[in-house]
Amino acid sequence: MEREIMRFLMRSTGDREDAMDLFQETWIRAYRAYPTLQSEDGLRPWIYRIASNLCRNRARDRMRRGRVIANETADGAAPADNAPNQLNGGPEGALHLKRAISRLPGKQGQALMMRKFAGLEYAEIGTALNCSAESARASVYQAVKKLKKLRLDE
Repeated sequence: MEREIMRFLMRSTGDREDAMDLFQETWIRAYRAYPTLQSEDGLRPWIYRIASNLCRNRARDRMRRGRVIANETADGAAPADNAPNQLNGGPEGALHLKRAISRLPGKQGQALMMRKFAGLEYAEIGTALNCSAESARASVYQAVKKLKKLRLDE
């Protein structure tokens, strides 16, 4: 399970150092809260919930810092996105897919990664994201639909 969590965090953050920090924090929080665990759904979705909440917190903190830094810059110009416009089987396609997944809304991107990359069941995803299995299924469906639309638009 440790490798699954680390892969999930790597895909969620896109940064090895952040993923390692969040990995450690996930297990520290799980260790501290384990005596009070009352989840009938099991340990795996509970750990994923901790990890996804930490990712969400990290992203929110970065957005706040980014807004402060952006407000302080004089030019205000956004950096150009030089992403390749084609999805293919090569490294460019993998990078493009990674960027596309990172642009998905939070719950959709996390649900997609948990389902397709970590192999969690919809019930486990629902537990991890604090929603129903049907909502988790819908989030994965919407994420795949948006990724397909993005691919067709290019």
